[in-house]
Amino acid sequence: MDKSKILEIVKNKISDKIQQLENLIAETRASSNDTKSSMGDKYETGREMLQQEINNLQRQLNETLNQQAIIQKISSDPSSKVQNGALVKTDKGLFYISASIGEINFENQKIMTISSESPLAKIMSGLKKGENFSINKNDQVIENIW
Repeated sequence: MDKSKILEIVKNKISDKIQQLENLIAETRASSNDTKSSMGDKYETGREMLQQEINNLQRQLNETLNQQAIIQKISSDPSSKVQNGALVKTDKGLFYISASIGEINFENQKIMTISSESPLAKIMSGLKKGENFSINKNDQVIENIW
């Protein structure tokens, strides 16, 4: 399994998300400037709602930038135990421990990307091929680690 290609997919998804959020923030700020009128309270309420939206988008952008910083430190070198940057195959699925961006498809396989801070990654951390763990009363076996 080529982890460098999977890492590249994750990096590209995060970069795309950053670009989308920056565009949304710019568009929202532009529309905020367009709402100037003499309507008094309605103007202030609309402007406040736009500011809240900008703040929400900014928070999402900051989280995504943090994910990007984490992903930049990840190596595609092989792993012998579960750790950040490991691709883990259990009897329930494939997990890439990096940044939590959801499911990606690679070579016709679904891979769930999870943060090293997620409960699943914390339980698996340090385990090796053949070891068992349990989460939410579901037992799993680590079949392989790349």
